[in-house]
Amino acid sequence: MWAAKRERRGVGSKSEMGHVDRKRINDALDKQLERSSPSTSRGLNGKDKDRLSAQSILTSKPPPDQRDPRSTSMEDNKCSDEESETDSEESDVSGSDGDDTSWISWFCNLRGNEYFCEVDDDYIQDDFNLCGLSSQVPYYDYALDLILDVESSHGDIFSEEQNELVESAAEMLYGLIHVRYILTTKGMTAMLEKYKNGECGRCPRVYCCGQPCLPVGQSDIPRQSTVKIYCPKCEDIYTPRSRFQNNIDGAYFGTTFPHLFLMTYGHLRPQKASLSYVPRVFGFKVHKP
Repeated sequence: MWAAKRERRGVGSKSEMGHVDRKRINDALDKQLERSSPSTSRGLNGKDKDRLSAQSILTSKPPPDQRDPRSTSMEDNKCSDEESETDSEESDVSGSDGDDTSWISWFCNLRGNEYFCEVDDDYIQDDFNLCGLSSQVPYYDYALDLILDVESSHGDIFSEEQNELVESAAEMLYGLIHVRYILTTKGMTAMLEKYKNGECGRCPRVYCCGQPCLPVGQSDIPRQSTVKIYCPKCEDIYTPRSRFQNNIDGAYFGTTFPHLFLMTYGHLRPQKASLSYVPRVFGFKVHKP
């Protein structure tokens, strides 16, 4: 099995471990981009060398949202106050430690990955469901083996940096599989439980009264924007409150999911918000020019 995976499982699944691993992987990708060296192709066959050209997909990051810096500063201060209280209480992984924990369970229980549901192995093993993904994800075969917990000897000939790239490729591949899975009946059933439990966040708008939200992407193309939450009551989207979720690619949830979900479960669609804030000065409504 991959060295990175053995290290992850052996140390345990504590609060900061997953976050540190992800930062270490991103740092390795940044170094890889700076060097632009062919050294990462050592130990690979010809087919895998061809796939290395797609590494730029992994190294690029979603562009930050263009917002007023004053509002951004206020939001960051608010989020830091709230998260300082919860960081010490919440665990990065709620599952059990040890080798019996699957990669999918480990990934979905990482802090910041609460929006993801666990994709069935049977769905992933069906090649039809993965059509077209091999050309989008570098180290595709190795990443797929890692997701499915398939024993592989190729990890032994990889350098530590290559193992980290495979780990990052596995996260990207799982996200692209996930966006397809949540549009199926089983996938929507899994997301239904998260919606009912409010695991995908609640609308920050006062007049929506804590309405549960659904994850949504602003683009179906990876690395375009980060995930947002959609409120079915005011029919608007918002940035997640947790800084951990601000690094999740919106393409892993897509632009279709929340709307198809509400069409499927029509009885869960809330009544549209009728109240809105009215600006007043000394009790009188402010005239709109």
